Amino acid sequence: MNKQYEVRKISWDSHRVQALRRHLELTQRGLAEQLGTRQQTISEWETSMYQPRGASATLLSIIAEQSKFKYTASPRKE
Repeated sequence: MNKQYEVRKISWDSHRVQALRRHLELTQRGLAEQLGTRQQTISEWETSMYQPRGASATLLSIIAEQSKFKYTASPRKE
């Protein structure tokens, strides 16, 4: 049976990516394997060099929903 997901649009910043990875109890390499990408890509997301977009952002959102990941950002100090 093919499941359909209504994925919430999440803005994946470095803190969210790292929080999801820790929630899943994965290393950067482990998350990279789950997503079919390189460990370096995960590192680049977590250091704000790049942000996940397109299919990667969608996959992160699906994984977050399936793992019941709840992310609450603390207010930014500006």
